[in-house]
Amino acid sequence: MMTARICCLALLVLLTSGSVAKSQPRIAIIIDDLGYRLDAGQRAIDLPGPIAFAVLPGTPRARALAMHAYESGKEVLLHLPLQAEVDDLAHEPIGINLDMSRGEFGTTFERALTSVPHAIGVNSHRGSLLTRHPGHMQWLMEEIQARDNLFFIDSYTTHLSVALRIAHEAGVDARKRDVFLDPDRHPETVRREFERMKKLADQRGSIIAIGHPYATTLDFLERELPNLAAQGYELVTISELLP
Repeated sequence: MMTARICCLALLVLLTSGSVAKSQPRIAIIIDDLGYRLDAGQRAIDLPGPIAFAVLPGTPRARALAMHAYESGKEVLLHLPLQAEVDDLAHEPIGINLDMSRGEFGTTFERALTSVPHAIGVNSHRGSLLTRHPGHMQWLMEEIQARDNLFFIDSYTTHLSVALRIAHEAGVDARKRDVFLDPDRHPETVRREFERMKKLADQRGSIIAIGHPYATTLDFLERELPNLAAQGYELVTISELLP
């Protein structure tokens, strides 16, 4: 009886003193749009920590950069171009648009996935039009679900996106982007959004941020990523934040 009472008192002291460790807010970062420039892609992949890299399918450096990221121990995503409200898929080697049949959709998705080796998930490139259409998002989730262990990240380029809801209904592991680190390339914008990322992580417990291989963004991340742990944040892989 005395031993049990001592144990209870010790636990109460720990709880009231705040000595029980609180889990750190977790942050996952994806760098989008790899595939065109080898130098920028390689510099991005060299960023410290478990950053994920989203590679545009069919681009000249897609395969080389996906392989380099994988060999560097980083996670690789297929950055799948989806039609936007202002249709500019013409300059992308592979993309999915609203006019495709179900068969064309599946064939295009297979081509895109094959062109990015070691992809463990899919995230949307643009897509402010296509992600609003439940039928096409259902097709996308069927393609993802047909391939074991793929997940989906909605880059969330429109608040009207139904992609996340359709993914959950289809049983696909999915989340959406919380912060764009570089909606423009000004250094002050990147700094402001990085700070907002940390505040949202404090509030929500975990967060997904997306950046791009711009020189301004890479300059900032090279300086600031090594400081996250000391500031109380855990930088994690994107797959760790999936359900």
